[in-house]
Amino acid sequence: MQFINGLTILLVYQLIGEITARYFSLPIPGPVLGMLMLFVTLAIKGSVHSTLEKTATGLLSHLSLLFIPAGVGMMVHFDRIANEWIAISIALVLSTIITLIGSATIMSIVSKFVTDTRRSGEEK
Repeated sequence: MQFINGLTILLVYQLIGEITARYFSLPIPGPVLGMLMLFVTLAIKGSVHSTLEKTATGLLSHLSLLFIPAGVGMMVHFDRIANEWIAISIALVLSTIITLIGSATIMSIVSKFVTDTRRSGEEK
């Protein structure tokens, strides 16, 4: 019963996100908006209810099953992918490079901050 209650909570947030995205014509997908709303709610609350935690753990343990619809979608749209493979490849390569550069930059900044904080703590 706890799994059903937790799943209901997740689906209600998804529904609220979908309604909000459609009502305001937002370019953000409804499930992503719902996930953001759930995150804000949990951040304000400061804890995760055990029902929701058990449901999330159960879903994550079977995460590989959630990739099946994506694989089916790729097979259904195979012609479109075949026609636009150059654009898709360029987007994948560029997004990977941008992500690597962004991650390295953030890591460098955080590393300098942590190093400076440790040094100032040792000097005292």
